[in-house]
Amino acid sequence: MLEIKNLQSGYGVVQVLHGVSLTVQAGEIVALLGSNGAGKSTLNNTISGLVRAKAGSIFFEGDNITNASSESIVARGVIQVPEGRRVFPDSTVRENLELGAYRRARARRRENLERVVSVFPRLKERFSQRAGTLSGGEQQMLAIGRGMMAEPKVLILDEPSLGLSPLLVEEMFTLIRQLHGQGLAIMLVEQNVVQSLEIATRAYVMENGVIQLEGASRDLMGNQDLRKSYLGM
Repeated sequence: MLEIKNLQSGYGVVQVLHGVSLTVQAGEIVALLGSNGAGKSTLNNTISGLVRAKAGSIFFEGDNITNASSESIVARGVIQVPEGRRVFPDSTVRENLELGAYRRARARRRENLERVVSVFPRLKERFSQRAGTLSGGEQQMLAIGRGMMAEPKVLILDEPSLGLSPLLVEEMFTLIRQLHGQGLAIMLVEQNVVQSLEIATRAYVMENGVIQLEGASRDLMGNQDLRKSYLGM
């Protein structure tokens, strides 16, 4: 469904990605793991058309979308929920959600709104509340719900557990499982190694803009290099 081949990208003369290759198949969760500064967000933004690729290719459903406009990538169904939530704080919860359907699935906005609040019932209770007054966990739910409004074929979640309490982290991963249970393909970009591997089908580990490890999640969970580098074991 989503295929990245030998991707190189960065900012000006600073190269961040050095030949990254990975795939996301229909209906699976793929975890992209790595510490802060590994290049994960640069990869997300290059896939989404926000950062230009210097070399390599990005294919979606067989079509080359390398350096396509972000609008056209969204229209195809590749939807990113960025790190840091980035809700519109002065708009209501409902307005934030409806903005998610601006470029894609506008005609089914009402049906998708009902679908989102069935997954995140807490948001319905706060429809008229300004997004900036929500808790951190609620803002993350809102950001994911806004992404769901665009009927994603692949949903890229960038650090959804960042800054959440341990209890809310558990809740967030439960919600990601629920979304996956609806058949959605998810690229989960996280520093939380253990919980990501528990729910992902496959995983890649990135360091300094290079994929260092890849494989089935159950195999990586037992990888001694991964356990030593990321789990301190």
